[in-house]
Amino acid sequence: MSPHAVGRRRVHRSVATGVPLAVLAAFVVSGTASAAVDPSQPRVTRTATLGDIPLGAFSNALLPGTVADDRGVDLGGIGSDIYPAGRKGEFWTITDRGPNGQIKVDGKKRRTFPVPGFDPAIVKIRVSGDTVEVLDAIPLTTSSGKPVSGLPNQAGRDEAPYSYDAQTPLTYDPNGVDTEGIVRAEDGTFWLVDEYGPSLIHVSARGKVLTRYVPKGLNLTGTDYPVVEALPAILLHRKVNRGFEGLAQLPGGDLVMALQSPLSLPDGGAGDASRTTRLLRFSPKKQAVTAEYAYRFDPVNVVDPSEDDTSELKISSVVAVGRDRLLVEERTDKAARLQLVRLTRDADILGDAWDTDTTSPSLEQLDDPSAAGVPVLRKRLVVDLGTVAGVPGKIEGVARVDHDTLALINDNDFGMTDGAGAFDAQGRLVDSGIETTVTYVRLPHGI
Repeated sequence: MSPHAVGRRRVHRSVATGVPLAVLAAFVVSGTASAAVDPSQPRVTRTATLGDIPLGAFSNALLPGTVADDRGVDLGGIGSDIYPAGRKGEFWTITDRGPNGQIKVDGKKRRTFPVPGFDPAIVKIRVSGDTVEVLDAIPLTTSSGKPVSGLPNQAGRDEAPYSYDAQTPLTYDPNGVDTEGIVRAEDGTFWLVDEYGPSLIHVSARGKVLTRYVPKGLNLTGTDYPVVEALPAILLHRKVNRGFEGLAQLPGGDLVMALQSPLSLPDGGAGDASRTTRLLRFSPKKQAVTAEYAYRFDPVNVVDPSEDDTSELKISSVVAVGRDRLLVEERTDKAARLQLVRLTRDADILGDAWDTDTTSPSLEQLDDPSAAGVPVLRKRLVVDLGTVAGVPGKIEGVARVDHDTLALINDNDFGMTDGAGAFDAQGRLVDSGIETTVTYVRLPHGI
């Protein structure tokens, strides 16, 4: 056993409430101390690691019988987002749709779901020393209390789901969500964003989906919870697997959603080549989008000097740092930069020509949106995380700890890799070795 191992404890959960009665323990992995500290530079001050928790045991403790075989996969993917839980060192996190990968069959990639019974969950964690402890877990459920899966919703719009070896088609699920962002409202309910719709989801304090807000014209039927078409129809052009990824809650309660990537307007090629994506402001009181903003990525080789493919640019996290100010994370899988923007009235494009899919050229096709009269959000670089030693790859969640400290969490993809080699001959996971970590970064000038 590793000298850092501190043991494990099972989750005991009340069947009536679905709330854990004990903490899931974790393995401890010690961080590496820096030889010298330069106070004028951002630096990592703490790294904490989540230990190995079998995914089947975790899932079945929340919703008994949902996972028959976890194929050796451990709990992961909670790095889709992170939000302060109130007490020092405690955070709310959210899993994505669960273990998934891609395997080529006859030259075409198929999306695999090796644990199709997995139910996305809200997970409360505590950073204690160099350990990430699971304090609580809340499964997402439908109106009738059934699990909300992570499977795609609609044939022809979402990727077709397959078994772990890409040989057997799985059934689409209109209730399924690919959750990627989380905030907690003052009343104890949660707001989440999803990539499939893309959608904004209001969830009760116990995980029941109260309402799922989707783009006008999506026509998502067969769900076991209310669906409201309240988002702009232009979002129907979201790139596959690139819907909403970031979610922030402004001090007054309004929400800001970030599209992970530019829309495919007028087609996928234009979207892949574009550096302009969109942020949307949503009023829970009005249950409506009240503003839309154009956000311009830096060139991909500025964000990540090792990358030359513009389609690898993504927004994975947005964090409110004032009444109308946001930190926006631009990233590739290897590097990330945090930009500060201010949401101003004169930058709102909701309802104008750029908010319709009939405008040509589209917003996404413009080489210089500002020159074409588009009020692109102004931004200022706060920190280039790619230059900070100790920051892992694929950071998908950012939280503000205090005036000069950020908490970062990575998405470890449940230890999965793409390709046929992700599982061995017995159908067991060949783990990537990438762990879920929470990394604290101190900024020299604060935010």
